Amino acid sequence: MPADLAVIGLGPYGLPLAQAAVAAGIPTLGYRTGPEPNSLSPAELRRMLAAGFRHATSPAELGRVRTAVICAPTPRGADGGLDLAQLESAARTLAGHMRPHTTVVLESPVPPGTTEQFLRPLLEEVSGLRAGRDFHLACSPSRVDPGNRDFTPANTPKVIGGLTPACTESAAAFYSRLTDKVVRARGPREAETVQLLETNYRHVNIALVNEMAILCHELGVDLWDVVRCAETKPFGFQSFRPGPGVGGHAVPQDLTGLTGRSLRMVELAQQVNSQMPRYVVQRAATLLNEHGKSARGARVLLLGVTYKPDLADQRSTPAEEIAVRLMSLGASVSYHDPHVPSWNVLDRPVPRADSLYEAAADADLTILLQQHRTYDLQGLSVKAQLLLDTRGATPTGAAHRL
Repeated sequence: MPADLAVIGLGPYGLPLAQAAVAAGIPTLGYRTGPEPNSLSPAELRRMLAAGFRHATSPAELGRVRTAVICAPTPRGADGGLDLAQLESAARTLAGHMRPHTTVVLESPVPPGTTEQFLRPLLEEVSGLRAGRDFHLACSPSRVDPGNRDFTPANTPKVIGGLTPACTESAAAFYSRLTDKVVRARGPREAETVQLLETNYRHVNIALVNEMAILCHELGVDLWDVVRCAETKPFGFQSFRPGPGVGGHAVPQDLTGLTGRSLRMVELAQQVNSQMPRYVVQRAATLLNEHGKSARGARVLLLGVTYKPDLADQRSTPAEEIAVRLMSLGASVSYHDPHVPSWNVLDRPVPRADSLYEAAADADLTILLQQHRTYDLQGLSVKAQLLLDTRGATPTGAAHRL
């Protein structure tokens, strides 16, 4: 069966799109841009293959689709900006085989202006085609929330900004097959900046509540009760919760290199959030000290080393820095995570606890870093000698909370 759609990049942005497309009955071709981890279970992969998904065996297959969506990763580079190397490679591969009348959409997170100033000339140079005349070009920022069962691609509005009105409508016609609502932006720059605003909004608000967590601990105030009460306000407030650090694939952007002007709140938010693993280790050492134990030689059990609950994804998880810092203090670190069968830190394997309750009872300190739903936190609070809860997930009074 010929594919209607090519998803270029099968990482955190492309794989959910491919799943949504085949679920909507769209024959989909997947093309890997690099060594992207496979986060699908065997059962999920079988369902996708049965529904019309297949992996491309040759780049030439990209020239046989009507719509191509570029979802190449754009990780943070050495200079702090987004690295567009994989995006460039993906675009060159597509352009080398692209036919007229193809609709090309960029979903990768990029700085404003990338679609017009970087992607467009690259596609035109390699393909010999003109964007807006020979093929449609648009940006539609990814809105992926892995593991969220309430908001899926079907009920999450999709923002689209095309190079021309015709480009916008062509991309909108495609996405209307996947989602209940399409939102038309004025152009690609506006669509790119939507993702910039959404990502930075999350990081700034997490930083605020992380600072509140530190302040409330010093004041002897129960932050979790404060948040519980504050979120009853029906206007002007959205609830965020503190944690041991911010992980995942969404990278906050500071456009100093692009505009010569920094986003000061984003810069400060990054500083606050990046300090949380260190704060967690400070709290851990203090707790051990208060109970007559030193961090050196202490047995510390880390619970949940993924960046998000109930997923195996470890991208930018704060657990790694926390483990490194504990080890540097001389602690003996082990971990438990139902989704992570093995875990390496500094290229060394970290011992995995097979029996959770026995490990918690044996550890001098247990630190809850991620509240996977399989954890019985009431039972753990009874078994653990000392429990530090960085997620506010344990019953009130059952543990020391962040």
